[in-house]
Amino acid sequence: MNNDSINLKVGQCAATTYTVPVGPVHPALKEPIRFSFDLDGERIVGVDIKPGFAHRGIEYMGMKRNLIQALYLSERICGICSISHPLAFTQAVENAAGIEVPPRAQYIRTIIGELERVHSHLLWAGVGAHELGFDTLLHLTWNVREKSMDLLEELTGNRVDYAIPIFSGVRRDVPAEKAHLAYEALDYYKSLLQQMIDAFLHDKSVEMRTRDVGALTYDQAIELCAVGPTARASGVKKDVRQDMPYLAYADMDIRAITPADFGTEPRGDVYDNIIVRLLEVQQSIGIIEYCLENLPSGELMSIPKVPALLAALKKASGEGIGRHEAPRGEVIHYVRLAEGVEELAVWKVKAPTYSNLMAWVPKFLGDEIADVPIIAASIDPCMCCMDRVHLADAAGNKTTRMKEELVRLSREKTRRICG
Repeated sequence: MNNDSINLKVGQCAATTYTVPVGPVHPALKEPIRFSFDLDGERIVGVDIKPGFAHRGIEYMGMKRNLIQALYLSERICGICSISHPLAFTQAVENAAGIEVPPRAQYIRTIIGELERVHSHLLWAGVGAHELGFDTLLHLTWNVREKSMDLLEELTGNRVDYAIPIFSGVRRDVPAEKAHLAYEALDYYKSLLQQMIDAFLHDKSVEMRTRDVGALTYDQAIELCAVGPTARASGVKKDVRQDMPYLAYADMDIRAITPADFGTEPRGDVYDNIIVRLLEVQQSIGIIEYCLENLPSGELMSIPKVPALLAALKKASGEGIGRHEAPRGEVIHYVRLAEGVEELAVWKVKAPTYSNLMAWVPKFLGDEIADVPIIAASIDPCMCCMDRVHLADAAGNKTTRMKEELVRLSREKTRRICG
């Protein structure tokens, strides 16, 4: 995908407007994407969004490798969500191959997934503080985040790309002798949580820069199919862990966090995004504690020998879908397996940033150009996760597809795949 493949131009331009480009390389952007804002004075009246600068062809590469090799590749779709993608990928393959996952492995997957949510939300909070020009709060937040990274390293051997999920289970156990490290980390976060809430939600400077900035209404979030904290900040109670429980979540009463849990009416602004993420850190602490206290005994893998696992996967055929509530929102992996073939027949990934991309438009419109950095950061975008498709005809000419044509092409491809 290149920078001409998508052109999302929205807004009414007045006669006195002028255009200001932001990106693809800009101090306010952590990954490459290009915005073009039409301004009436300081007010944004038009938005043009052009993604596509970070396409890496991971799906194509994954379809040229066997499933174990593709699993390693799925971890590298996103460094921050480095268990979210392999979790969804392994679930999709297990669903297609009819492979069961032992209860202990399901709980361990949940523990690592929630630890990742803690570190991801704290990372986002630090980035948000930086975009506000509040670097003291950035350094405080990232210092606090280190505890979760240290624990992930203790439990998995890696601070990033944990290599925990494998088809039919997990690679590593959470031994009893390391459980105390997890409890120490959870106690640490419990003791600091109120301090973090005070620093972000009871600070007048933060409130003035985030209240009613980048607002997304409930109806807009529904209409634009927003996911994750972006949707929940608008009051939409959407969460895969709640709506379609999986792993250990099925044994718990998980509910979507909204600003109402903080005692405020949802506005869908940046302030509400902060509320949701900080309260989700608190929720994740409770989930991890439950999993540690109720960790089932038993095997880590239903097919413990890798050669036997590969043989079982090679015999499998069919299609499967894996869904996981990643820190940014729902991530979906679709796979199709062909019997007698080691490689994936089809692999498609839908990351949460793709779902939240259009939410940027109403968030930007009507706000001031000075608020662009924090509004852009409010959905916690990941360009490398999102960039997936490059459309070109046989002559190499770039094309733009509208919704109706994309639906038609998708149906045609599905019929071809299904024979």
